[in-house]
Amino acid sequence: MKIFAAEKSQKYPAMPEVVEELKTISDIGLPIVAMSLVGYLKNMILVVCMGRLGSLELAGGALAIGFTNITGYSVLSGLAMGMEPLCGQGFGSKNLTLVSLTLKRTILMLLLASVAIGLLWLNLEPLMLILHQNPDITRVASIYCRYAIPDLIANSLLHPLRIYLRSKGTTWPLMWCTLLSIVFHLPITIFLAFNLGLGVPGIAISNFISNFNTLFFLVCYMYYTRTPNEPVCTPLTTDQSLLLSLNNSSLGDEWRILLQLAIPSCLAVCLEWWWYEFMTILAGYLINPRVALATSALVIQTTSLMYTLPMALSASVSSRVGNELGAGRPEKARLATAVAIGLALFVSVFGLLGTTLGREAWGKVFTKDREVLELTKTVLPIIGLCELANCPQTTSCGILRGSARPGVGATINFYSFYLVGAPLAIVLAFVWKLGFVGLCYGLLGAQIACVMSILTVVFNTDWEKESIKAADLVGKSNTSAHADRTVKCEEGLVGFLKEVDFEK
Repeated sequence: MKIFAAEKSQKYPAMPEVVEELKTISDIGLPIVAMSLVGYLKNMILVVCMGRLGSLELAGGALAIGFTNITGYSVLSGLAMGMEPLCGQGFGSKNLTLVSLTLKRTILMLLLASVAIGLLWLNLEPLMLILHQNPDITRVASIYCRYAIPDLIANSLLHPLRIYLRSKGTTWPLMWCTLLSIVFHLPITIFLAFNLGLGVPGIAISNFISNFNTLFFLVCYMYYTRTPNEPVCTPLTTDQSLLLSLNNSSLGDEWRILLQLAIPSCLAVCLEWWWYEFMTILAGYLINPRVALATSALVIQTTSLMYTLPMALSASVSSRVGNELGAGRPEKARLATAVAIGLALFVSVFGLLGTTLGREAWGKVFTKDREVLELTKTVLPIIGLCELANCPQTTSCGILRGSARPGVGATINFYSFYLVGAPLAIVLAFVWKLGFVGLCYGLLGAQIACVMSILTVVFNTDWEKESIKAADLVGKSNTSAHADRTVKCEEGLVGFLKEVDFEK
């Protein structure tokens, strides 16, 4: 009986443990929510300023923002997520050298990817003309993309640095640095776009200046919060084997592991992101494309806002699961998973209530068009139902990343959105003549298939096995000299980031 009681206590954690885990996840996630809302505000400022320049600038800017999101920002964000399991589990096992090296490799990987993306952005105009886009709108979009290329460098540094700090639970400085840069964003945008008369180029320039400001504040934070008595050192530069791995990426097993995590993470992000663009394209072929496209833009704004909470939960639980698996505590990883999914289900209810009860008022924030408002009132409750599935699904993707299984999430996203959602949306919208409502039901079908599949994987996870895999991936937990190594690794990272940032 005593053995049975012990097993039962292990399987079902005590309420204080649940509350403590909830506090830990909230402490990591709340700053991320605030940071995401600030980023949403920054994007709204860009769109509003483009609208003030004129309808042509607004249309061209919208095309450019969609193009840069699809081909650039989603790719960099997804690739950077490949470092989450290595950093999360590395901090848990106290393998700070691996964490430091992973950060540097990820930055290098994103900078190399930015070269290819930048070349694509430079050639936006001929590409869009081949696709028979409006020449005037294409010209404005092309100008924006050319001036936005430096933002690729900023994001190549920011994404890995955010994940690095988040993986060790340091998210409040991220929020304050982001908030501080946004304080300067609006006056910089107004000054460049209107006072100097730069127009669209000024808006693009203000965007990357804001990101470089955030980067500068983060580097300053890391530099000034180091222990002053410790000598500045960069331990990675003294290890010839590590240098060889950095300089010969195709030969290093470490690079292979990072790429095996980064590419599926990128696909998991992009496959879902691209589906919304796919829905927008389909909306243009409906009977009343003007109303459908306007409603599609409103739906995307709504889902982007609602995505801030599940994204924060996903990032938080990824760090928690990674830390606990790296530290050899599979039961703690199981607890973090259960608490995060429970919190996701709770949060998703508010998304449904908000889109259902506030659908009329929310639509009027964006437009006064009667037809658009009527269609919006019809589809927003469907989007709320999507959120019931999207929040636990996005959170579960974070669990898979934290346990170094991003490929599973990418596979589920592919068949859910493109083998279930896309055919269903086409049939409902064009064969059954449901129009844009049919496209939204297609999205709902994709989300349901996705959440059912991914929750099945998560709840069938063998956490003891995942802990063993984490030990193989990042090494066993070793607490000796942890504080000293943390200081040295962070000082090395600061030196590296300052070189990359200010020598450009």
